[in-house]
Amino acid sequence: MSEIQLGYGKGFREFTFDEDRYQLLSGNSNDDKPLTDVEIGEALSAPIQSPPLEDLFSPGDSVLIVVSDATRETASAQILNLLVRRLIQIGVSPANLAIIFATGIHRPVTLDEKVEILTPFIAQRIKTIDHSAYDPSQMILLGTTERDTLVEVNRALKDFSQVIITGAIGFHYFAGFTGGRKSICPGLASARTIEATHRLALDFVNGGRRSGVGTGLLEGNAVHQECQRVAALIEPRFSINSVVDERGRAIRIYAGEWRAAHEVGCQEYLTSHSVEIDKKREVVIASCGGAPYDLNLIQAHKALDMAVHACSDGGTIVLLAECRDGLGHPTFLKWFDERSSKALEHRLRDAYEVNGQTAWSLLAKAERYRIVLVSDLPDDQVRHMQMIPARSLTDALNEVAGERQGYVMPQGARFLPRSAS
Repeated sequence: MSEIQLGYGKGFREFTFDEDRYQLLSGNSNDDKPLTDVEIGEALSAPIQSPPLEDLFSPGDSVLIVVSDATRETASAQILNLLVRRLIQIGVSPANLAIIFATGIHRPVTLDEKVEILTPFIAQRIKTIDHSAYDPSQMILLGTTERDTLVEVNRALKDFSQVIITGAIGFHYFAGFTGGRKSICPGLASARTIEATHRLALDFVNGGRRSGVGTGLLEGNAVHQECQRVAALIEPRFSINSVVDERGRAIRIYAGEWRAAHEVGCQEYLTSHSVEIDKKREVVIASCGGAPYDLNLIQAHKALDMAVHACSDGGTIVLLAECRDGLGHPTFLKWFDERSSKALEHRLRDAYEVNGQTAWSLLAKAERYRIVLVSDLPDDQVRHMQMIPARSLTDALNEVAGERQGYVMPQGARFLPRSAS
């Protein structure tokens, strides 16, 4: 018998399993060592398809640094400390520096979270800006894309002479990957622009998800391409994309021209964070990896989406997600008033919302698999979303009958199961 600790919020749940029955899907990223300050500095000095920082910025510049919110692990504390010090050494005045949190339609970043994301040193010395996708007074209209998407973004992006985007590369269930252009759209876009880009994930003519849209896909991905068009209207001067380990420490840095650096990082991430499976199995036990990946159900859904790549049709998925912040949005639960994914898809065609699309994706999975959710959410909410509530992993495993074969995914959102064939 083997034992593993599965992340749950800021703690864990222990799982003892028979290796003849369950196979661990966790990749080999644990072999990577966290980057030192010197190694990160070297990446900034030798950027991808870009001159180094010293050739891009000058003392007269005003610089806006875009940072992810508390729902992401990006190693920002280490990276921003080095970046800000480097800009000041170049001659950029601290008074001309600001940091803006790319929250998209997520909740605002709390004061405690700001300190954790930025470090106390940076949080106390550099101005921070909060973004609200629903506040028209914060927005500036930049025009439309070739697909007629109205481009509204936070006006701070045009109030500064230079913009640096930062983030982390990971899998995303319809944008392909996180990081890169997502710092601008959806990160700093208006709710209207976010909805216009994200609705491209659905095919309202043929039904279901649009062709080319999915986990690990960039080529031909309409959502990725449209978000990139929005970001191009900002023309970020520099970008820093990190890859982090299970403890949120940077193990890779892809710095440079914002398109090229992101694409290189995504290609390497797909290789390093894919796990090969011979076939799908009837049971998948998946942890989101703990906080912040299971902060709320909308975030936790990303791990569920990865788990389906390893689960056979009609199988059971046990998802561990604390959901300390609840569902993730006050309107999320109402979408499950539609009792089928088809009905919800029709509703989205007439009244689209991003959270409604996540609900559609979850509901479609609940129709295809038995989903047992180990969380702190009220049981009635879980049942309304057509999942089975459980308070412990032991209770959840009672729902798994017989001696069926399964997989265990301790960092469900980080590794993509792919068939060997």
